[in-house]
Amino acid sequence: MTTSGIFRYADPATIVDSDVPFVKPWAKVDTDASSYARIAKQKTVANVRDAPAGDLAVDRSGFALYNSPATEKLFVDEDAIRTGYYAEVEALVREKLSTPQEPVTKVVIFDHTVRRRNPDAPRQPVQQVHVDQTPGAAAVRVRRHASSDPAETEKLLKGRYQIINVWRPIGHAASDHPLGFIDYRTAKLEDVVKVDLLYPNQPGDPNVEVDVRGKEVLPDPTKAQSTDGYSVKGETYTVVPNDTHQFYYVKDMVPEEALFIKCFDSRSEVQPGVGRPGVSAWTPHTAFEDPQTPADAKGRQSIEVRCLVFYGEAEQ
Repeated sequence: MTTSGIFRYADPATIVDSDVPFVKPWAKVDTDASSYARIAKQKTVANVRDAPAGDLAVDRSGFALYNSPATEKLFVDEDAIRTGYYAEVEALVREKLSTPQEPVTKVVIFDHTVRRRNPDAPRQPVQQVHVDQTPGAAAVRVRRHASSDPAETEKLLKGRYQIINVWRPIGHAASDHPLGFIDYRTAKLEDVVKVDLLYPNQPGDPNVEVDVRGKEVLPDPTKAQSTDGYSVKGETYTVVPNDTHQFYYVKDMVPEEALFIKCFDSRSEVQPGVGRPGVSAWTPHTAFEDPQTPADAKGRQSIEVRCLVFYGEAEQ
């Protein structure tokens, strides 16, 4: 059963081709503001549950759905998330992505986001089509999080590594503002545009990443287009429209299910020199309003865990 939705893309007519900070396209992480305009497109959205068995997989479509109940249920205690739930996610990633020919050798969870959709919550579901990481941003994540040993870091960067987001509803089915995602096989490299992520300046060393989860405040809407008080601290892809895009969603996805979303793969088909034919590079995704959502549906709550996944070769 399909549904439909209005999807917010970047308007290509307002994108400036530049690598100069604050001239290069930018978007803020704490408010829905960017240097470029958005354009809305209505798209048909297919239900993952109706897809032929085996057709949708992380290395083909860029995403996959798994039945995997979690021990953690509430996701209100940071320590419980970082210890118990992180371990569950790592085990699931190893189980689902390892193959005899290419086993997962290391998983580093570097971040997570809990979203609870209500008007006053700082972390709202993102409603713009995007990809979380560019190749440059992925390499930065490896250097920052993978190892304290520079030699090991360089070795990891030469092998196959991915960034995989593991997304799960909290408390009840995610019927309100479900996650929509594009089948990688229906997208093109020219559909994605590099965008600088602007973070509000924090006290202390500007080169040190500050954990402000749960401490955000809603910014002043009258200053949304001002870059004063912001610094470039990341890079993501925004996405421009293409009639070929096929969207999917998981109708009434429940907390007992986990969705893998690929954000980067160092061996995807678009990687120069080392790419593997047919291997997906990324999954553009966004929250969207499903017109079939019941009026009394509970506000969406979700947790997204971001993982660096490293692979080795099978022992001979």
